[in-house]
Parts: sequence; structure tokens; C-alpha cells
Amino acid sequence: MADTADTRTPAQIEADIKRRRAVLAETLDEIGVRVHPKTIMGDAKAKVVSNVDHTLGRAYVGVNRVVSDVKAQFVDEEGSPRLERVVPVALLVVGLVGLVALGSRRRRR
Repeated sequence: MADTADTRTPAQIEADIKRRRAVLAETLDEIGVRVHPKTIMGDAKAKVVSNVDHTLGRAYVGVNRVVSDVKAQFVDEEGSPRLERVVPVALLVVGLVGLVALGSRRRRR
């Protein structure tokens, strides 16, 4: 059986109790801050903002990639337009705009 006798002096015991009370008070203060509604709301808000920033960042990268891919279809490596691709698309757009204009003109009559 182990010897469990306390060999500390009363002053040492009091100092130990004071030290433990201080640690306990600090721990309770930390818990109080963590469970405070403002802290909880602030943490939730920060998490939402972080998720939105992350999502927007990923969306920006995705859109940027698509724009770069589309641009590469109509511009060569030197930055000059590829007329063999630009002209048919421009004619298609002009044709569609003309059809929409004719359709809206017919509806007015």
C-alpha cells in the first residue's frame, strides 16, 4: 500500500488552493466567453463569411476558366482574332437579333 500522507505545510496547502482557484476562475471565464451569445453569433458569422468567400472564390475560378476557354476559341496565341471562327458567330448573332426584331414587330401589329 502506498503512503498517502501529505507532507506539505499549511502555507503550501493554502498556496496550492489559491493557485488552483485562480486556474479554475480563468477556466470558468474562458467557458463564459465561449458560451456567450455574442461569441457564438460571431463564430457563426465568421464561419458563414468564410464559406461564402470560399464558394465565391471557386465560382470566380470556374468562370475565369470558362472565359479563358471561350476566348481561346476566338483568339490565337498572339492575340489576333481567328476570323474563321469570329465571322460565323457574328453572322449567327446578327441573324438571331434580326429574327427577334421581326418577331416583336409582328406581335405589335
